[in-house]
Amino acid sequence: MIKKILIANRGEIAIRVMRSCKEMGIKTVAVYSEADRTSGHVLYADEACCIGPASSKESYLVIDNIIEAAKRFGADAIHPGYGFLSESSAFVRRCKAEGIIFVGPSAEAMIAMGDKISARETMIAAGVPVVPGSQDNLKTIEQMKEMVKTIGLPVMLKATAGGGGKGMRLIRQESEIEDAFFSAKSEAANSFGNDIVYIEKYIESPHHIEFQILGDNHGNVIHLCERECSVQRRHQKIVEESPSPLMTPALRAEMGEKAVMAAKAVNYSGAGTIEFLVDNDHNFYFLEMNTRLQVEHPITEEVLSIDLVKEQINIANNLPLRLKQSDIVQIGHAIECRICAEDTENNFMPSPGIIKQLTEPLGIGTRVDSYVYEGYEIPMHYDPMMGKLIVWAVNREYAIERMRRVLHEYKITGIKSNISYLRRIMDTPDFVSGKYDTHFIEKNSDFLLKTTYEGTKDETEDIAIIAAYVDYILNLEENAPQDTDNRPISRWREFGKQKAMLRI
Repeated sequence: MIKKILIANRGEIAIRVMRSCKEMGIKTVAVYSEADRTSGHVLYADEACCIGPASSKESYLVIDNIIEAAKRFGADAIHPGYGFLSESSAFVRRCKAEGIIFVGPSAEAMIAMGDKISARETMIAAGVPVVPGSQDNLKTIEQMKEMVKTIGLPVMLKATAGGGGKGMRLIRQESEIEDAFFSAKSEAANSFGNDIVYIEKYIESPHHIEFQILGDNHGNVIHLCERECSVQRRHQKIVEESPSPLMTPALRAEMGEKAVMAAKAVNYSGAGTIEFLVDNDHNFYFLEMNTRLQVEHPITEEVLSIDLVKEQINIANNLPLRLKQSDIVQIGHAIECRICAEDTENNFMPSPGIIKQLTEPLGIGTRVDSYVYEGYEIPMHYDPMMGKLIVWAVNREYAIERMRRVLHEYKITGIKSNISYLRRIMDTPDFVSGKYDTHFIEKNSDFLLKTTYEGTKDETEDIAIIAAYVDYILNLEENAPQDTDNRPISRWREFGKQKAMLRI
């Protein structure tokens, strides 16, 4: 049985994995770049090892460095989290060659489903509906133009490796083909080390719905129901919920059955996600499979009371699934918001810097998966997500009300964040009604980006917090016992006295 796990990742997902390990009595090893030396995941782990400079290409993506760290600290298993090497078949094979357990699927399953062109072919053979598109690597502009003529505009150009919206371009006109082709290939190469791209017919107004699946090494596969992931900006998910407001019991049963078929087609073991596009008439198409844990996995955990990381570790220990499909029943409703260090009023530019003050929300049905703390400096080298805010309630209406409350309680100063933006999403009529699709952000952009909210400036509350914090700092010495009267006077108090004098 696994006794020590190295988590080959950073930030909130590393801490998330470590928490389950701690409950299971498993020791943990954190890896970190030079920029992440003071990160929360480094402080939380039992042991930690520096694996290189700030650039992920020189640290978190270097297989040799991670394997060396695992051997040095005696880790008998590696959990990849998501992103970085989580879907690298070469990494899986290297772990196997070194006698280290990889907490995830086999390299063969990863190759079959991690490459989107290969996955499409596998799904067609398995009888799972797919979006019409190319079956081969598009190497030239001429090839792409011919395929576009066959499929018809609009089309979505996609990188065959990776995810997170990188290497994706929507093409509505022929004049956009050339620029999209080269920019997508370049972005894919920089993000995943693989510049292969393909195209699919673009489905107008789709819903992005994914099914969580679990498979063991004994041929058992089940699905853990769906997550609605249609609130996206530039193909990056912002808010997710479960159950999906679009779903019906009949549609859930049919899509769940196809998700299980998809996993069985590649003898899948571990946790994975089958992603679908669904139109308003409930026609659905296989989109891709993520052969790893998803960022949004906590909402599935909340509605099913299942720890997915523990299930991953049990599968890696070669144990059969403890759950049957008949055991899976969704209870209540869960919503997740991704909390990011970004300036929503400046084209969502990342906002690295030092967190001056942090108040995370508490209360019934509230969960925060994060890695930051007061005084921590968010580095500029990685994804700006600081954490995830998850709520659970007995139904969707109450879950939205709870998310409004906890977003109001969430306070971060010193950097820009998207918290006010998320609050607006919770008040947008399309979201409240549950009648939204992947165009939700662009359809509601005016409301989401307006500078006034509920009759007041969004920044007013933050300015008040900053003022109170500065007053607190400047009064630390004043409030401490001293033998002299030469103490600093609060500038805010002095300002108040001046205003009082003016009134007189």
